[in-house]
Amino acid sequence: MIRFLSKLVLKTLGWKTTKDIPVEDKCVILAVPHTSMFDFIYGWLFYKSIGGKPSVMVKQELFFFPLGMIIRWMGGIPVDRRPGNRMIEKMAQEFKSRHKLHLAIAPEGTRSKVKNWKKGFLLIARRANVPIYLGYADYKKKEVGIRGVFHPTDNAEEDIKRLKELYRGITPRHPEKFADYA
Repeated sequence: MIRFLSKLVLKTLGWKTTKDIPVEDKCVILAVPHTSMFDFIYGWLFYKSIGGKPSVMVKQELFFFPLGMIIRWMGGIPVDRRPGNRMIEKMAQEFKSRHKLHLAIAPEGTRSKVKNWKKGFLLIARRANVPIYLGYADYKKKEVGIRGVFHPTDNAEEDIKRLKELYRGITPRHPEKFADYA
């Protein structure tokens, strides 16, 4: 039922979806660009429309009743974001403990404009030995989906440069908050 409703909502809003979807049981999915909370909504609707079960890291402070139940239902995984909490290792363990996990991460780390992406998503993917899928929401085309798969190397700086290049041409909801990667 959720799958049908998600497709219906996207179609009603005029959004198209891609046909490429993760085939692995475990992967990291990049959520780029991330300039609005609508990015999460369209991405979640897309993923549900293809029958997927997306997960996302959410600060543990939001897991109070009744909000915590809703966040968990939507795929939220509580995390402690304080320095020294070993979040990368904990997320790698999360991958090991589950049969299936598609973890969406916004490498920008915020909806504000940033020049540099955080490297945690690469470290998590490498530590868990999972591929990275390139999720996106293009507001100019009104298109949401997956535009390919990326296998991280041991060179985080080069990986991030290549990934940013792969996102060239995507129009965010708020272009002024999205760094020009050209």
